Amino acid sequence: MTTGGAGVTERLTSLVAALRAHGIRIGTGESVDAARAVEALGLADRELLREGLAATLLHTSAQRAVFDPVFDLYFPRRAGGPESGPAGREELRDRIAAALAAGDRALLERLAAEAVEGFGRYGSPGAPGSSGSPSGPSSGSDGWSSHQTLDRLRPQTLLARVRDGIRARDGAPDFTDRLLEDEIRRRIEEFRRMVASEARRRVAERRGRDEIARRAVATTPDRVDFLLLGKDRLAELRRTVQPLARKLATRLAARRRRASRGSIDLRRTLRGSLSTGGVPMRPVLRRRRPARPELVLLCDVSGSVAGFSDFTMLLVQALHDQFSKVRVFAFVNRVDEVTGLLVHGAADPERLGARIDEEATLTAWHGSSDYGVALGEFAERYGDAVGPRTTVFVLGDARTNMGDPNLAAVREIAGRARRVYWLNPEQRSRWGTGDSAAPEYAELVEMHECRNARQLGALVTRLLPV
Repeated sequence: MTTGGAGVTERLTSLVAALRAHGIRIGTGESVDAARAVEALGLADRELLREGLAATLLHTSAQRAVFDPVFDLYFPRRAGGPESGPAGREELRDRIAAALAAGDRALLERLAAEAVEGFGRYGSPGAPGSSGSPSGPSSGSDGWSSHQTLDRLRPQTLLARVRDGIRARDGAPDFTDRLLEDEIRRRIEEFRRMVASEARRRVAERRGRDEIARRAVATTPDRVDFLLLGKDRLAELRRTVQPLARKLATRLAARRRRASRGSIDLRRTLRGSLSTGGVPMRPVLRRRRPARPELVLLCDVSGSVAGFSDFTMLLVQALHDQFSKVRVFAFVNRVDEVTGLLVHGAADPERLGARIDEEATLTAWHGSSDYGVALGEFAERYGDAVGPRTTVFVLGDARTNMGDPNLAAVREIAGRARRVYWLNPEQRSRWGTGDSAAPEYAELVEMHECRNARQLGALVTRLLPV
């Protein structure tokens, strides 16, 4: 790579390593393409370089949420601070309003750097808002805060001023106000992101880019704990169900083909070897009669565990063709069958949880999960759903709210089924703490930690029967 020499090469390789650490799959071919993109595009136009690297390294648009802040760390706008000293608050707000009205991205980037320099420092004697005299850009600081910067400048309050400035300049009619305001809000949000990026860059210069890239950049949804997923990230994760299901279906089909070859039939092999002097030249395989297994899901849909259960139900529904029969049961302190809400190819990912709450009988007198009652009711009412060809997956954190765990019901279910697996979204170190009955259940059935979609995919590939 001729552009920038070894320094740019080191930044590019570090960028690739940071993206891989956040779950983005980047092979050698993509890395080589990225290096060629840097060589062809150069470093003069940073946004053009950003788009070139994104095109060569990323596979989906959802990965931009990880790529953009990491790119800002390893390819910052410039290495130093703003060319001039920080301006006063009102003066800076006036300049930001003018830049927003003009839609001048380059000027907004310079103003973002100036804003962080002037109003984002914290922890040093010379920082604005602290005691002592103001100091220049070279003075020490414990860090920079985008939240503090934006709280002091409040760019969201500039909307009316920017709108009036654009209307006075362009003479826009009144009926376009709604569209104009939407565009101004977009520009303000973009400026807020510039401030956040500048603050991260300055912290990275002090603490190291690799550390900030590892800790301060949001990871891809498939690596976020199910129990920590917000609505936005859960909706983003649901969109990965179909691609993940196709990948898992391919793996299961390959396992099934290998298993269908069967084991060596020793008696027929030795009989066939008589024609070759007793040397078994052609092993004879005992052919299996493949029969697609049955699957039962028993899902806790209470509280924060509901997101984990919903995602797993959608994934299994997408894998429906791999099994002869799939039945799904949901529970809180009552259990009810919800297989009908997961009709193959017709499940509504966005409203699945709401439909289960509306149409299934899951609670009796309180809304907290009661594993003992629910497991007992399942064994009593739906025992015929479990047979010698059935693999049962229990999804939940095993927290009984200090109730009876009903281990006898688990023994009964395990005695009827081919296999029983329990997928627990809590980290293993929390099993057995507080009201968790996980250790007791784990003595009866095989329990696995399953905290995110990546772990779930690995477990499904390994545990699902063939």
